[in-house]
Amino acid sequence: MTKYFTNNFPVINLYKKPSMKSEIVTQMIYGDSFSISKRLKKWLKIKIKEDNYKGYIRNKKYSKFLKPTHKINTLKAKIFKFPNREKKNEISFGSKIRVIDSNSKFLRFTNGWIKKNAVKPISYREKDPFKKITSFKNIRYKWGGKSFKGIDCSALVQVFLNYNNKFCPRDAKDQVKYFRKNIRLKNIKKNDIIFWKGHVAVALSRKKLIHAYGPMKKTVIMDINQTIRRIERTAKLKVIGIKRL
Repeated sequence: MTKYFTNNFPVINLYKKPSMKSEIVTQMIYGDSFSISKRLKKWLKIKIKEDNYKGYIRNKKYSKFLKPTHKINTLKAKIFKFPNREKKNEISFGSKIRVIDSNSKFLRFTNGWIKKNAVKPISYREKDPFKKITSFKNIRYKWGGKSFKGIDCSALVQVFLNYNNKFCPRDAKDQVKYFRKNIRLKNIKKNDIIFWKGHVAVALSRKKLIHAYGPMKKTVIMDINQTIRRIERTAKLKVIGIKRL
């Protein structure tokens, strides 16, 4: 049986190679779990449980596997050393925690206390999986990023589907293959997912989309047709698929 560990830091970078100069290919947010395939002095070669992504993380003191009970449902949630006193840190949307104690307004987990209104039970699902996606508007674009401190286009899709207990591959090239239901542009509607080679966006309506857009260095809401024309003009890329969940 595979032995898993749980990330007990707000965000951990996953590198392509065991070097800080290597490319950051993705991140683990708080509560993501992983197995270790190789131990080096300063590095661990791992596979992330949630999406099977492989790479290297710094060798730190990670938690033994903790089965989560709740998940963060706000863009970021404050962690307190004591209920409502002495903020310690913040964890991002979709982070998972295991609650061990509570009072009227706060829940306690391994790293401290968190407000009850910042979390939902782990089994909770939204009827609209992208209901809160606009909370990431103006969050900076970061290649490999998965949190409120920086996010990329495919992570923006993945974190919301993962939050709703749906599997989603990490990269756009795998997402476009994973989602099977093809839609024509003229039939596009809210929550359809638009793919280019190496890029992805989510439709907010028949006319608007949201995406973490490298050229604008942040997550932006744009007109669908204008975006398609802009990417074709600037990156010489055409839409390769529009998918419906």
